[in-house]
Amino acid sequence: MPIILNEKHSTGLSMNWTVDKVLYHQKSDFQEVAILELQELGRALALDGAIQVTVKDEFVYNEMITHVPLFTHPNPEKVLIIGGGDGGAAREAAKHPKVKQVDMCEIDPVVIEACREYLPEMSVSYDNPKVNVITKDGIAFIKNNPNTYDVIIIDSSDPVGPAVELFQKQFYTDVRGALKEDGLFVCQSESLFLHMQLIKDVYTSISSLFPVARVYTSTNATYPGFLWSYTMGSKKYDPLEKGELEPQTFQTKYYNHDLFKASFALPNFLKEELEQK
Repeated sequence: MPIILNEKHSTGLSMNWTVDKVLYHQKSDFQEVAILELQELGRALALDGAIQVTVKDEFVYNEMITHVPLFTHPNPEKVLIIGGGDGGAAREAAKHPKVKQVDMCEIDPVVIEACREYLPEMSVSYDNPKVNVITKDGIAFIKNNPNTYDVIIIDSSDPVGPAVELFQKQFYTDVRGALKEDGLFVCQSESLFLHMQLIKDVYTSISSLFPVARVYTSTNATYPGFLWSYTMGSKKYDPLEKGELEPQTFQTKYYNHDLFKASFALPNFLKEELEQK
């Protein structure tokens, strides 16, 4: 018999998910990890009762958080993903011919175990020879690897529990230190309609640390508000000043070069908020 998962996002907004089956459930040292069969969106990873990714639309988020920065950087040989334990971002990063190494640093081994078993569409990346799966605290890992990466992708969960520090200015400072002299990074920065103050705080922190700071968006059925934001900090390369992009030699379901350009076209209400900082 189906059950209803009530995912509360604010005092006035919740999302109800009809769950046909609980495929996996375990309490890790960090959080409650579950793999659910959702009636509408298929298999999903849930952390502490919050849906993180579904097989129905995971490609939207994973392609946009990955291909936008990797096409912004002219030679992204070495990539670090913080979080991303489902493997989707690593799967996409490994598609790029210029990418030689993808380090995926996920704090929770239970997430990796669950996704390997039940979400093969994404966790297939674990077996890619380019991908190195690291089970460590990403915050400490960043601090211990200065001047190492061309591109860093912060594929974090919402700013609660173990992910809180991944939205702090000190962490972005450490990210800057882990990047090479022309490196750049991207983080997911939540919903335009529900988390505007967080988006502003993230943008303010990043723009104070990097000469180039840009926000871009995509739409996604799984996430609250449906219009999702990403924030890029770059030491050198500005995606808005990219001329002709490198040819895309691999398949994607959502991303294309037209969307690369379109994703940086922001609605007026967001531009006004960012200008205020």
